[in-house]
Amino acid sequence: MDHIPRLSEVLYVGLCRKIGTPTEVAIRRDVKDMDEMIKKPIYRHRGSIVMDSGSYREGFRLRSSDRHKMFWLCKYKLITDISQSRFYNNTKHIILLMEDSDTPPGFVKLRLLTPVQISCLVLFNGGAYLSSRLWREKDFQDRIEKGSYSENVRIHGPCSSGFLYGLLEFDEAYCLATFPWSKLLGRWVERCQRHTWPPVPVLEKILKNDCHCVPIGSKVGVISNDLEWRLSFSQAEQQLVCTMNHTQFLCYGLLKIFLKEVINCGDDKLLCSYYMKTTMFWMMQSGQIEWRPNNLLDCFWRCFKYLLHCVYCGDFPNFFIPQNNMFINKIVDDARGSLVEQLYQYYRMGMPCLLLSPTLRSFLEPALCTLSFVLSAAEGEFMSAAELDKCGITELCNLSFTAKQKWASYLYLKSVTTLSRLSISPHQLLTLQFCTAETLVSSAFMMVNSASCCTHRNIYNLDIIICGMLKMASKLGPVFFLLYLALYYYRTWRFVKTLHITYITQQRLSQAFVIYNIDTIDRQRYNEAVGNLPLSRRMKIAWVENVCLFENIPCIEELYLEQFLSQQNGNSLLFVSPFVMVEMLLVLSHHRLGNRSQCLQSLTDLQTLLIYDDGTYVPLYTRDISWQLLGICQHGLGDLHGALESFEESLRQESFNEIKEATYIRIKCVKQQLHRNDS
Repeated sequence: MDHIPRLSEVLYVGLCRKIGTPTEVAIRRDVKDMDEMIKKPIYRHRGSIVMDSGSYREGFRLRSSDRHKMFWLCKYKLITDISQSRFYNNTKHIILLMEDSDTPPGFVKLRLLTPVQISCLVLFNGGAYLSSRLWREKDFQDRIEKGSYSENVRIHGPCSSGFLYGLLEFDEAYCLATFPWSKLLGRWVERCQRHTWPPVPVLEKILKNDCHCVPIGSKVGVISNDLEWRLSFSQAEQQLVCTMNHTQFLCYGLLKIFLKEVINCGDDKLLCSYYMKTTMFWMMQSGQIEWRPNNLLDCFWRCFKYLLHCVYCGDFPNFFIPQNNMFINKIVDDARGSLVEQLYQYYRMGMPCLLLSPTLRSFLEPALCTLSFVLSAAEGEFMSAAELDKCGITELCNLSFTAKQKWASYLYLKSVTTLSRLSISPHQLLTLQFCTAETLVSSAFMMVNSASCCTHRNIYNLDIIICGMLKMASKLGPVFFLLYLALYYYRTWRFVKTLHITYITQQRLSQAFVIYNIDTIDRQRYNEAVGNLPLSRRMKIAWVENVCLFENIPCIEELYLEQFLSQQNGNSLLFVSPFVMVEMLLVLSHHRLGNRSQCLQSLTDLQTLLIYDDGTYVPLYTRDISWQLLGICQHGLGDLHGALESFEESLRQESFNEIKEATYIRIKCVKQQLHRNDS
């Protein structure tokens, strides 16, 4: 057994590279925490709260990391005792009493106490109860009618499930929030205090937050009880995951990988990752495991044995309500027997069962083949500035702070002002900076599109304000934010200024240390050039992402058709490579100014970029809009045959930006012009 600590450390380093180092995980959580804090006033103003949950929110970025969102209306108030109703206003709030006297553990019924009409009510035993099934179906239908969901979305359990852009799986649950905790889970609190886990500050924080009721009842066979709602503790689970040290977090990830690649590799996927999370919670509270990098294999093995024991006994207790056996009506009879046999087979293999996972085998094989192969845990945790910034830009550019109404812009900026006074981490401060820049951009174009000025003086004053906002955004945000100022100058027919700003942007984008495609970073040059600069400065001069054109920000007339029809197809934004945007603005601006030779040179540069790029500057998911932009430029210059070829090439690309309908219209227009010219 002397080799086990060595293998544990090798596995620890491999998982750090696969799942993330402590610093990477902290960055992910910091950015997401600040995102939620910034948006909270927006949600409250709209009357509903949105919360991210699931493994993505916990800090995982595995390919299989799911994105869960929970929504709940502020006007619904759930109470556990009728006496609590006095704290709420009957004219503003809908009060529901939680009843658990005749429901299975972990489920409640919601009886309406407020005299209001709700379409999801069902009369039962002389009272009006909220039906979980009707609530779930109504929410799904409402979102379909509003265009929030596409055809591939379906109801799955309490959630609406589908894929974002056909790639990222998501679940959305429209639930109800309940408070206080102590009335519901007094025994859980006592158990935590007895075992001194989670720590007292974490426990107090959990008790200050809500728990939730999600619209799904317990099942008897395949029949669901429509009056029952399941208790959900997603907020508490997030807090508990955040208390994990990095060895515990990696062990949790190790269980998830083993589940996906080994246990669930066949057709019968009886276990889910929630069971892995619950296993971790029970084992952490037991206090019987030494959670350190050189003991990682033993940590996994103890967790695996606990899981096997639960499957063998047919009893998997919920961490918050142990009386709730999560295996009931899910893993039964023959299915449980075959699962026990499968897990016991891995148990007989011992630690070598990890080699059944391709991912884990790639970490362990070098150490098994060469006994002198040693990796210190510290080797997995060290990261250069380039690697950390790769993580930071990925997290930031997954956020959106684009406001569609003026009040939302005001609340965003107010949130930033308030939160900037707090003691926050560097990446949380960077998130505030990014939010400010993006809000200024969306607010500026919102002012352009809603302007009703009728005097030259008003137009002049408005222009000064808009230019000031866009210049400030370009000083606060990443380098490509300059392109929004260039787009505004182009829209307002100031083509010389458009060229000036575009050439500055082009020069900055050409620097070798710039990060755009995170898979092709020149780490050495980046670390040498900007590694010692402050984080904010690094973002402003070296971080580049796609230019996002939102449906409420029609920037230039050449793209009105694409933005409008993409929105009609349920796509709220267009992603354009900044390198393509630069060349397009150069082509169009030189054309407007009559600079024919420069115009043709920029057009050639754009075409060359699209033909020969290997994905470094024009990612695959932006190639449909990129070829479309080339076709628009060629069409504007009178090259009808070239435009037709470019539009047809756009159709052959992956339809990520949902612009095919616009492409068909442009092809039809070009063919009509060619026909007129021929005749």
